Amino acid sequence: MDLKEIIKPENLVYKRTECLTDKTLSYCPGCGHGTVHRLVMETVDELGIQSDVIGVASVGCSVLAYDFMDIDMTQSPHGRATAVATGIKRCWPDKFVFTYQGDGDLAAIGTGETIHACNRGENITIIFINNGIYGMTGGQMAPTTLLGMKSSTTPYGREVELMGNPIKITELVAQLAGTYFVSRQSVHTPGNVRKAKKAIKTAFENQKLKKGLSLVEIVSNCNSGWKMTPVESNKWMEENMFPFYPLGDIKVEGQLVQK
Repeated sequence: MDLKEIIKPENLVYKRTECLTDKTLSYCPGCGHGTVHRLVMETVDELGIQSDVIGVASVGCSVLAYDFMDIDMTQSPHGRATAVATGIKRCWPDKFVFTYQGDGDLAAIGTGETIHACNRGENITIIFINNGIYGMTGGQMAPTTLLGMKSSTTPYGREVELMGNPIKITELVAQLAGTYFVSRQSVHTPGNVRKAKKAIKTAFENQKLKKGLSLVEIVSNCNSGWKMTPVESNKWMEENMFPFYPLGDIKVEGQLVQK
């Protein structure tokens, strides 16, 4: 078949969303950040809100989002993304405001800001990437690091007697009255990517309806921090992360989902 025939609009099945920049992604090969970036920007594109959306990222791998998302974005101090997003949303209530945060940021130094923003029911969207580790700063243990999981600061594995238990921050905020939609997804297979996209789009649509706070957690790998190949890290994630952080909707339309 002629190349011109293949690239006809009616034959097109995949293209870069207009809301992503042309800059090549700089994340480690196999990392889930790039896929999540695309899903968020696809949602912005499909909802037609590119000029009406403001993203807030903090410190960690999430800070690189500014290079790839072709929207208005601002940086917050470490852990304070939800506080900054709260201020932006209250100044411009008709804007779509979202945070893009990792687990070391959202669930450690930003625990207080996260919980109180959720409890107040701020009409924002939180995109939360959970890879169980501090990815950018050297692979240290995070609040989400599993028991027995090795990191640069737990070389023999996390021990409950010394480091306590990992925290399920998503289940925690789902209990709060101000959260309207809480979901945990992944992006390691095509089917999971579609489910993650649906959850992200639901979160933004809820914001338009002024329903309160929506949080979408993405359980992802960190093959560099975990010292694995991308294929190995996805397998390890399925076998170890998912049993502790099960995928699926946790709270829908303000009601906890019965498992």
